[in-house]
Amino acid sequence: MGFDLVLFGGTGDLAWRKLMPALFQAFRHGTLPAGGRIIGVGRDPLSHDQYRELIRSRFEKVELAKRPSAEEFARFADILEFVRMDLSKPDDYATLAASLRARNADTVVMYVATAPSLFTTVCEQLAAAGLNTPQTRVVLEKPLGNDLASNRAINHTVRRFFEEKQVFRIDHYLGKPAVQNLFALRFGNALFEPLWRREHIANIQITIAEDLGVESRGAFYENTGALRDMVQNHALQLLCAIGMEPPINSHADAIRDEKLKVLRSLKPWTQESLAHDAIRGQYAAGAIAGTKVPGYREEAGVSTTSQTETFVALRTEIANWRWAGVPFYIRTGKRLASRDARIVVNFRPTPHAIFNSNVGMANRLVINLQPKDGLELHLLAQGQANRKAAQSLAPVQLDLDFDKRFGTERVGAYERLLLDVIDGRLNLFVRSDEQEEAWRWVEPVLNFWVNDAQGPRPYAAGTWGPSASSAMIARDGFCWSEES
Repeated sequence: MGFDLVLFGGTGDLAWRKLMPALFQAFRHGTLPAGGRIIGVGRDPLSHDQYRELIRSRFEKVELAKRPSAEEFARFADILEFVRMDLSKPDDYATLAASLRARNADTVVMYVATAPSLFTTVCEQLAAAGLNTPQTRVVLEKPLGNDLASNRAINHTVRRFFEEKQVFRIDHYLGKPAVQNLFALRFGNALFEPLWRREHIANIQITIAEDLGVESRGAFYENTGALRDMVQNHALQLLCAIGMEPPINSHADAIRDEKLKVLRSLKPWTQESLAHDAIRGQYAAGAIAGTKVPGYREEAGVSTTSQTETFVALRTEIANWRWAGVPFYIRTGKRLASRDARIVVNFRPTPHAIFNSNVGMANRLVINLQPKDGLELHLLAQGQANRKAAQSLAPVQLDLDFDKRFGTERVGAYERLLLDVIDGRLNLFVRSDEQEEAWRWVEPVLNFWVNDAQGPRPYAAGTWGPSASSAMIARDGFCWSEES
């Protein structure tokens, strides 16, 4: 009978900000399978009705377009229930098991939106309660560990009780429509693939910039930092999507096999490259949109002598025949000049110039991820009518806005991923060997920074990070896209 989705951490921040709105949108769109039940799990002594009221009140804080009307929420609330649980107590899992067995749903999804330290406990207790059946799927949120050893420990425990095909390691960036269109651009169209190689591409830049600070997550961020929070997962998954070879088909393992090859081909770190190609920064006081904001060390829950990085810029290469010698630049940070996630593919200039042009390298493809969602193709064209300018070129661009083109057909990242879990589609989820390989590549940077007395470079809030980031890319003769 339908599905049961058990949401561990059902009263937490992720649940009401992302998961419940996504599930409601699927319910509204008619794509949530019929006969479903959503069970929130938490330590609070809530009845079903009290939990429904809590979720209703939290919906008032989400963006207007995603808020349900009173009538819509009343129908959605019919599939919401709550179970009070202490995740360390076996008896509470037995209570949950009784509820699930009484309904005997076709699919049971265990969404573990808790602290990573509880992942192994939850999996062990689910198995002890007999809830690791073939119908069960487990969703694990990031971060899965804080280094390679802890990630392996989590994966080892999970594998003791669940098969790999039952484990859905979620990275919401892979569910973004723009990332889906990156795969479509590369493997559904013949236009770019012949050019997608070192002979035609000069460099590739991946930027995930936020203008927000750590907000109320200061204590969490102190033990995480930008490298663990954004690079090990989101940024490297984007790099894989850009750099991977065409898979033999669209099956999950075919796609993930190719991503794994990219991670294994990343150029190993050396002491020299760690010193020059791994830049970290920490935001100081500054201004965002004309409003003064505090520095990171002034945020709640943050040490006044903190060495945690809020900005990372890296240079790497994929050591294979397609990409040899092409630099890939990764940049992410908080309190930057704007909220902007994009991938910029800079093509090489023409081999022989016959036109006058002062615009530099203007051929580039920009894949906008947020807040815009679409593609820009930057070209050179001849548009001036006067005779003196007849041999001059000017920059032009083709701009495809996916939101305008597809409108209400667009599906949000978490909505897409949650529906994929219920349907058992693993294409957009990360396999354990991918994750471990990503940690293996990131770990030398973490270890180097532990012993680096210099610490993170300060940068003013509202800028694009420390100047060392621009200096790093300038050594190759390039610049970040906003500087061109």
